[in-house]
Amino acid sequence: MFINFWYVADESKNITDKPVKKKMLGQNFVLFRDSKGKVHCLSDVCIHRGGSLAGGKIVQDCVQCPYHGWRFNGAGKCQQIPSLGKNAKIPSRAKIDSYPTKEVYGLVFCFLGDAPEKERCPIMKVGEYEKEGWQTTTQYFQFDIDYKRSIENGIDGAHNEFVHPTHGFSGEDEEYKSPPIDMKETKWGTGFWSKMYAPPLKEKKMREASGRDKNAVMEAGTGHHGISMLWTHIHPTAQVFIHQYMYETPIDEDRTNLYLINTRNFLTDPQHDETVMERNQVVAFQDRDVLSGLHPKLTPETTKNEFFVTMDKPIKRYRDLLDEWENKGWRINSEEVQKNKKSHAYAIPSPARRKSKGWVLDPIPLIKP
Repeated sequence: MFINFWYVADESKNITDKPVKKKMLGQNFVLFRDSKGKVHCLSDVCIHRGGSLAGGKIVQDCVQCPYHGWRFNGAGKCQQIPSLGKNAKIPSRAKIDSYPTKEVYGLVFCFLGDAPEKERCPIMKVGEYEKEGWQTTTQYFQFDIDYKRSIENGIDGAHNEFVHPTHGFSGEDEEYKSPPIDMKETKWGTGFWSKMYAPPLKEKKMREASGRDKNAVMEAGTGHHGISMLWTHIHPTAQVFIHQYMYETPIDEDRTNLYLINTRNFLTDPQHDETVMERNQVVAFQDRDVLSGLHPKLTPETTKNEFFVTMDKPIKRYRDLLDEWENKGWRINSEEVQKNKKSHAYAIPSPARRKSKGWVLDPIPLIKP
C-alpha cells in the first residue's frame, strides 16, 4: 500500500456531523462534517491514551474522545484537555494528523500523505458528471481482493474474452486473437484503446437502446490514473457511449472498497438506472470472482515469476510506476506494521509534519528507497 495519493473514504451523503470511522491503508481514520459543512479527516488515535475518536461525538466543531474528553479540531489541534481545567494552556505537542479532503462527484476524497500539493497526483476527472445529455449512477462494492491486482485487471484487454460473456465469446472462438492496442502513457497513468468483436447484450432494454442487436465490433478504451483510479470508455456504436470511472481504496492488504461512477448518453431517464446498475454489478462480480482466486493474492513485486506477452504492456508500465513510487519512499512497510500492531500505533504522515515537529505518534514505517 502507498501513501501520497487521493483515496475515497466514503460517499458524501454518509458523512454528517457525527464521527464516522473508516479504515484505509490499514489504518483507522475519523471523518466528520463541521457546522460550515466542511468534511475533516483525522487520524483516529487519540494521543493521550489511544482512544478511538470515532467512538466519541462532535462538540463545537471538534471531535471529542470518548475516553477522557480531549477535543481536536478539524486541523488536528487539541482544543481542550478537561483534566487540566477549562482555561488551561494546551501543549503544542497535543495534536494529531489531519488530512486534506475534497468533495467531488458525490464522494469524499482524502489525501493520505505528506507530499506538497504541487507534487500530488490529481483526482481523476469525470467530465460527463451532471452534464446535459448524460445520466450518472454511483455504486459501491467491497471485495476481498488486492486493489493493485484489480487495477491491473482493469487495464488487461485480454481478459474480457474469457471473463465477461458480454465482452467476448467465452473462449469458444478457436480463431480468437487479442486485438491490437493503441497504448498511451501519461505522467500518472497508462491507457489504451482497442476494437473488440462482441455479442449483443442479453437484456432486451439495454440491447435495443445500444443499437447493437447482433455480433459487432465495438470500440473501448481503458486506463489507470495514479495508483488506484481507473477509467473505462465503452462505445457499442458510434453514437452510444458508456463512460465509467472507478476509484479504489485499499482497506488493508486483503480488502478493497470500490466506488464506480457510471455515465451514459442513452437510457438517460432515471427509471433505467436499476437496469444499468444490475448490469454493472454482474460485470464487477465476474472480475471479483477471478481476482479472488489469484495466487499470489497480492501483485508480485517482480515480473520474473509471471510470463508477460504483448497485451500485458500496460500492466508492465503500471508496475514500473509502482517501482517509481516505491523509490520515492511512498510504500508502506506492511510487514513492520503487522509485526507491531498490538503494541504500537502509527499515523500516516500528514502535510503538517513538514511544517512542525513534536508529533506524539510515530509516522507509519515506509520501505526505504
